[in-house]
Amino acid sequence: MSSPRSATIVVLHSHSGDTGRPPATDVLEDLAEVRYVTEKDLVSALPGADVLLVWDFRSHALASAWPAADALRWVHASSAGVNHVLSPEVVASEVVVTNSRGIFDAPMSEYVLALALALAKDLPGTLRLQHERRWRHRETERLGGKHALVAGTGPIGRAIGRTLAAAGMTVTGVGRRARESDPDLGTVLSMDRLAEGLAAADYVVLAAPLTDATRGMIGAAALSAMRPTARLINVGRGPLVVQEDLVAALSEGRIAGAALDVFADEPLADSSPLWAMDNVIVSPHMSGDVVGWRAELVALFHDNLTRYLDGRPLRNVVDKRHGYVREGAP
Repeated sequence: MSSPRSATIVVLHSHSGDTGRPPATDVLEDLAEVRYVTEKDLVSALPGADVLLVWDFRSHALASAWPAADALRWVHASSAGVNHVLSPEVVASEVVVTNSRGIFDAPMSEYVLALALALAKDLPGTLRLQHERRWRHRETERLGGKHALVAGTGPIGRAIGRTLAAAGMTVTGVGRRARESDPDLGTVLSMDRLAEGLAAADYVVLAAPLTDATRGMIGAAALSAMRPTARLINVGRGPLVVQEDLVAALSEGRIAGAALDVFADEPLADSSPLWAMDNVIVSPHMSGDVVGWRAELVALFHDNLTRYLDGRPLRNVVDKRHGYVREGAP
C-alpha cells in the first residue's frame, strides 16, 4: 500500500456500553482527521474518508452504507471476528480489511479454562446451594486426563489449546486443513472429520470464525455425535451453534452441559430456556474483555495507522474470502 501521508478516519461506535466511543483517541487525532459517528450518521460521514474503524463489533451498518464509501481504502475491526464487515461488496473491492488479532488470545484461553473447571467442579451448583443455605456434599470431576476438541486453529484456538494442555488435558483441533503433531493443538482434523472428533471429546470448545463452512456446525447431527457426558463451550460466534438443537440436547440429557458466551441474537432473550437450565452457564459475550482491553485495541489501531501513513505493510490483514488472518502474516 502506497503512503497516503494523511488520512480521514471514520470511527463507528455505539451510543454507550462496551462499544461506545473508544478511549484515549487523542493519539489518533494527532495523526488524522477523525469523525466519530453512530450507525445513523455513517452514510453522511463516509464520503471522502479513506479509513473506517469499526469500533462497534455488533454493527453491520457498513453493508448498507457502502455506496457512500467513495474513497475508502482500509477497514479495521476492533474484534477478532470480521463477518460483520465482510459484505459481498467489501470482499469484491480493493479495500483492505484488518482485525484485532492478538488482543484477546490469552484472556479468552483463561476464560475457557475457567468455564471448563466450573463445569467439572460444578461451581454453578455450589453457588445455587450456597444461595439456598444448603450443605450438600458432592463429588466432582477432574479436568486432567480429559479430552478437549478445539474448533478453530487461529491464535485464539491455539492459545486455548496450550492452556488446556497445561491443565493436563489432551487436546485435538479441528480446522480447514488436517495436520499431525501441531505444537498447540496436537492432531488437527479437517472439518469433514468433525463427527469423529466430537465422538472422542469430553469438552468441545468453539473458537472458530463464522464463515459459510462453520455456520451451524453444531446442530442436531453434531450433538448426536457427542458423548452424553460431554460439555460444549462456545466463545467463538453464536451462529456456530443451532441454538434450538442445543436446547433440545441439553433438555433431553443427550449432552451433559454447556457454557455459552456468545449467541445468535444478543443480548439473549429473557424467554430463552438456557437461562434456567442447571447444566448451562450463560455469560454476556465477555470472554476476551479484561481490564484495559479497550486501550489495547486503540493502541493496536494506532500502530496500524502509523504503518498506513508511512506506506508500510499493515498488521492483521484479513483474507477476505475466508475471514481470517493468514498464519505468519504481520
